[in-house]
Amino acid sequence: MNDTPASTPAADALDASFDIVARQDAADAAITALRGDVDEVKARLDKVARAASRPAIGGAAASAADAPEVKSFVDGYLRRGRETELKSITATPNADGGFAVPRQIDAAIVSRLARISPIRSIAQVVQTGSSGYRKLVSTSGFASGWVSEAAPRPETGTPQFAEIAPPSGDLYANPAASQLMLDDVGFNLEAWLANEVATEFARAEGAAFVSGTGVNQPEGFLTVPQATAEDGVRAFGSLQYLGSGSATGLGTSLDTRLIDLVHSLRSGHRQGAVFVMNATTLAAVRKLKTADGAFVWQPGLVEGQPDRLLGYPVIEAADMPNVAAGTFPIAFGNFRNGYLIAERSATRVLRDPFTNKPFVHFYTTKRIGGKVLDSNAIKLLKIEA
Repeated sequence: MNDTPASTPAADALDASFDIVARQDAADAAITALRGDVDEVKARLDKVARAASRPAIGGAAASAADAPEVKSFVDGYLRRGRETELKSITATPNADGGFAVPRQIDAAIVSRLARISPIRSIAQVVQTGSSGYRKLVSTSGFASGWVSEAAPRPETGTPQFAEIAPPSGDLYANPAASQLMLDDVGFNLEAWLANEVATEFARAEGAAFVSGTGVNQPEGFLTVPQATAEDGVRAFGSLQYLGSGSATGLGTSLDTRLIDLVHSLRSGHRQGAVFVMNATTLAAVRKLKTADGAFVWQPGLVEGQPDRLLGYPVIEAADMPNVAAGTFPIAFGNFRNGYLIAERSATRVLRDPFTNKPFVHFYTTKRIGGKVLDSNAIKLLKIEA
């Protein structure tokens, strides 16, 4: 026999009311704790926002060197030779030796190259993800015609194309630093590396873009065939040249020959065209005068603006040849349309502390190619009678 007294409806209702109150108290406690967590998170976010908006000491913005990948690369690999940190932040294979530099340092190298390398600053530069790059160029133009509104459209001619594949090679630099320099925390290693690499790259590529052979290096614009025939008559890929009027020098009427050189270029290409020559040739050109005694040369009137010759900027390229029989000391053209530079986007660095102890070498490589893109966009002056 069960002696437990049966619960009454009033007792059940009382227990249920106590249960509701307990659950409500628990919910209130949970909500209060959640609000406390939210307030704490908001306080932290406000603190971060205030720190981010606070101006840096001296008015300088935060340096790109503070990025985690840059600090790991510079402090871990370049200074101490640790590779474990790099393997966790790079997805590029290490088959060709070295590690891809962080994009911040790579951008610094490219920026310095553009300022130092004269041809790079005026040519068309494309970034590629592989060593090969090809571009189709129309050699005959696209056929077109006029018809009335209701007349049938006859079939147009088929345009002709040529494939431009810039020859390329691995450009390398091998700057060295002592271990004492690397141990000095005040030594700006990333800026030093970017400057050393860019300076050496600019020297080497500047010569290749002008007179490179095309074998394991870019093909220079002075290496391609030359002819006196005008546009539309010459073979595609050959540059037109004009003679100086003298077999050994610039001749006695260089000013008129330069005018002829300018107007041998089509008007569409003259928008953005420049003269290219070395310092020795530039010195001779600066002495040119018109019939009334005025100098043909026009110095830049605003800082940062290039000097001008016949109204066009003059780019000084040390690798252009000197004035001598059979050489091409002056080029004029729109190099943005006429010369193509294709480079693989990743610059690689291999740390070498063993070859030349106690110095540490940083073997840096970048794959660069170059070739004439439109042979109608560049004209040459040749020293010949």
